[in-house]
Amino acid sequence: MKIIISDDLPASAVSLLQEVSGWTVDARSGRPKQDLINDIADADALLVRSATKVTKDVIDAANKLKIIARAGSGVDNVDLEAASARGVIVTNAPGGNSISVAEHAFALMLSLARSVATADACMKQQRWEKKSLLGAELRDKTLGVVGFGRIGQALAHRARAFGMRIIAHDPFIAAHVADDLDVELADLDSLCARADYISLHLPNTEQTNNLFNADRFAKCKKGVRIINTARGELIDEQALLAALQSGHVGGAGLDVFRKEPPVGSPLLSLDNVVFLPHSSGMDDNGEAGMANKCIDSILAFSRGVHPGTEYVLNPEVLPASMKGNS
Repeated sequence: MKIIISDDLPASAVSLLQEVSGWTVDARSGRPKQDLINDIADADALLVRSATKVTKDVIDAANKLKIIARAGSGVDNVDLEAASARGVIVTNAPGGNSISVAEHAFALMLSLARSVATADACMKQQRWEKKSLLGAELRDKTLGVVGFGRIGQALAHRARAFGMRIIAHDPFIAAHVADDLDVELADLDSLCARADYISLHLPNTEQTNNLFNADRFAKCKKGVRIINTARGELIDEQALLAALQSGHVGGAGLDVFRKEPPVGSPLLSLDNVVFLPHSSGMDDNGEAGMANKCIDSILAFSRGVHPGTEYVLNPEVLPASMKGNS
């Protein structure tokens, strides 16, 4: 069995596949697309993160491919329709880096509340701006969590410890889940009108693309701070720029962008925005957790075992022997 790993993964995870007798592991990140097309011709499995774009022409070049494993939750970079048409299973690794992303979101929130990035820049310029950098407590502030899955719930746990009030919007979450965390469920307009901080934890879909646009920002409480560690496509960046410049949005913490890297983005010139390079899911535990979930999926599939219902994105193409055996 030949496995291609086309993005960086922890060495400890790669070695788990290399130790399987009779398996060939081609682990090289940053390879040009044409090289991937050539290399995948006789591959049985492909393991990627977010950098590799698994497009239709890549999938069509794979004569033996059986499974694509995405080390992460979103699969924007995998053509799921093309994979399904070729009978290729696609799996992901939801939850592997939930704590990491939640902690990064909270770090961005604290940085905005205490002007950490601005203060750091001033100090490095040898400017003592103590009086102008008045901070604000998170205690008794309202946090709006848009998307209340694993990451949103992990963020709520941490915000509760800081004495924040928490409201969430997620039409797919049962009321008892929010009740157990002492979190109020609300419609999106109500959340926006009440929240001092809004943290986004949604996938990019047709329904969520540009969810936060000029109209949505106008419905937000004046001075709100926006945190986005999910997908850049959730925000209309021109609308966010205007809202930040007017002061209606008081600040933003951004880990993701519509174009990555966001070269030339006017947002980069603003002092009231804190930036990360799409790194919120990257730490030792999160990286290893996602990689290991993917490897478990590949190992299970190779043994004829269902990789797990929560990990398979196109179960309709599973072999009949695996269906109903999750």
